[in-house]
Amino acid sequence: MPARPLCHVDELNEGSARGFALDRPGRDSMFLVKHEGMVHGYRNDCPHWPGSPMVWRRDGYLNRDATRIVCSGHAAEFEIASGRCTLGPCLGRSLTPVRLEIDAQGWVLAVIDAVETTHGD
Repeated sequence: MPARPLCHVDELNEGSARGFALDRPGRDSMFLVKHEGMVHGYRNDCPHWPGSPMVWRRDGYLNRDATRIVCSGHAAEFEIASGRCTLGPCLGRSLTPVRLEIDAQGWVLAVIDAVETTHGD
């Protein structure tokens, strides 16, 4: 599976999120969150309404205190480390994770197969 470079790990601040347009220019198909020193990647797709993006503004994936991922359309909240919904209409379901690798130079790479990149976002 090809690995797509996203950014350098030092470009992600602790407690921040950043979206990436892998499928179509202008629409983030995935996002990264740096939490407790770890980088987590998820598809920009709410499990409550598949195909619905999580944010209404650029990189606005987290709640105010950066402790949960939030879907701005449905007010669902998700654990950062697991992607599991803990509040809202998709309770118990999870975000779709994106497999990540960090290379020896510190670049965050998304390991994406052909099925994922044609997700239909």
